[in-house]
Amino acid sequence: MHNTPVGQPLRQSMFFKDSSSARPLVEGTVARGTLQDDAAFFSGKNGAADADALPFALTAPVLDRGEQRFNIYCTPCHGLTGQGDGMIVRRGYRQPPSFHIDRLRAQPAGYFFDVMTAGFGAMPDYADKLSVADRWAVVAYVRALQLSENATVADVPAARRGELSGTAPAPASAEAHHP
Repeated sequence: MHNTPVGQPLRQSMFFKDSSSARPLVEGTVARGTLQDDAAFFSGKNGAADADALPFALTAPVLDRGEQRFNIYCTPCHGLTGQGDGMIVRRGYRQPPSFHIDRLRAQPAGYFFDVMTAGFGAMPDYADKLSVADRWAVVAYVRALQLSENATVADVPAARRGELSGTAPAPASAEAHHP
């Protein structure tokens, strides 16, 4: 074992009949961490159609992550509310459409994922900047923005409507606890 021959990568070797030091990959081999077995999650599509919902449960941490990523990557063009009035638009860059127009409100969730992945028009792709999960989190946040801009009082649970009208009890002040 002291004099074991070692093959040099990508160099000729007489050990195998094909003179290659590297062996071909076994058909169907997938590198660790790269298996994409959930087509809707990785592509934003159900077959040929855009997915109409998130491929995982919507939770507060997902929305928080989506807001964080949106604020970093999307607000320069789309603005904080998704109106398309971001800082670089104010400096002369082409204005994107508002997320609140009927055409974009009607788009399925997978549409937004696909646009972030592949780009569209003047918008570059963000596949190398946002992970797949982060792109979906941004989609969730865009949907929340769309809902917030078009919500009515009827959309708020009856038990919480008092918070909107200002009739909810005010928090106790610190002075009320001191004589």
